[in-house]
Amino acid sequence: MARYNAPFEIHVHGQVALRADVTPDNLQDALKPLWKYAGAKSLAAASGSFYEDEPGIKFDAQEHLLQMCWTVEGDDDFRQALDEMCMNLNDVAQSGAAIEVTFYDTEFDDDEEDDETSDAESRDDFVMLFVGPDPASIMQVQRDLLVQDVVNLMERHFDGAELGGVVAAIDSLFSQRFDDLVNSLQLGKPPRGSGGGSGGMGHGGGRKPRHLH
Repeated sequence: MARYNAPFEIHVHGQVALRADVTPDNLQDALKPLWKYAGAKSLAAASGSFYEDEPGIKFDAQEHLLQMCWTVEGDDDFRQALDEMCMNLNDVAQSGAAIEVTFYDTEFDDDEEDDETSDAESRDDFVMLFVGPDPASIMQVQRDLLVQDVVNLMERHFDGAELGGVVAAIDSLFSQRFDDLVNSLQLGKPPRGSGGGSGGMGHGGGRKPRHLH
């Protein structure tokens, strides 16, 4: 459904490996925040992108893979839909994955940028979201992306073989972050034998965490 005077065209891009037992109905429920925001009555009705040359939202049942290259018109309130989507995808993801979201300012005129008398500034924004079945899988994706970015940058000045120490330092930082997370969750668990049962890993004594920015 077209949103008149929508200030942004919002592009969602990424792929998520899903558990083998995930059905199309499960995926429809998980992505409900997106298709409801688009004003559709089902995932199938909203799976096509605002731009016809983009694949949209696809579910490869054979490979158990969700693929998204999808644009929708919207506003800043789309961020809430993204929060809900990521929390839902945590429950169906097989492994960690990154999702890129770009907000393109439709009200910004490129011609104004060249006008020295204009104070107009683009409100374009880029957000990287992470989903996964547990904190370790999410942190692994974050670690891999950071290593890739740092190595690509430093290879302009150093040979790749010289960067082992840099990669080890990054691994150490993520290991410490993960240990801190586990320790904080341990503090929130009830004592053994209290009858309360021990929760799984996550925020709030057993709930899986939302995506980490």
